[in-house]
Amino acid sequence: MTDPDLRAAFLADLTAVAPDLDATTIGDTDHLQDDLGRDSMDFLNLVAALHRRFGLPIPESDYPQLATPARAVAYLRRALAG
Repeated sequence: MTDPDLRAAFLADLTAVAPDLDATTIGDTDHLQDDLGRDSMDFLNLVAALHRRFGLPIPESDYPQLATPARAVAYLRRALAG
């Protein structure tokens, strides 16, 4: 998958969890909690959605790497590459 594909997938799962967000207004460095107002339950639901989509185990120690779209894309790229 390309980085734009990974970003689109991440944003699709994020907006499925938080339908009040508009994917077109979310910047690469927007922090899910600090900038977008997501709570811990939203974040856990996002992690579960990403796990289902990509079939990747996402340990709790890696959660900070999903805090922004840019960091999430980099994390997913590395994780999918093995």
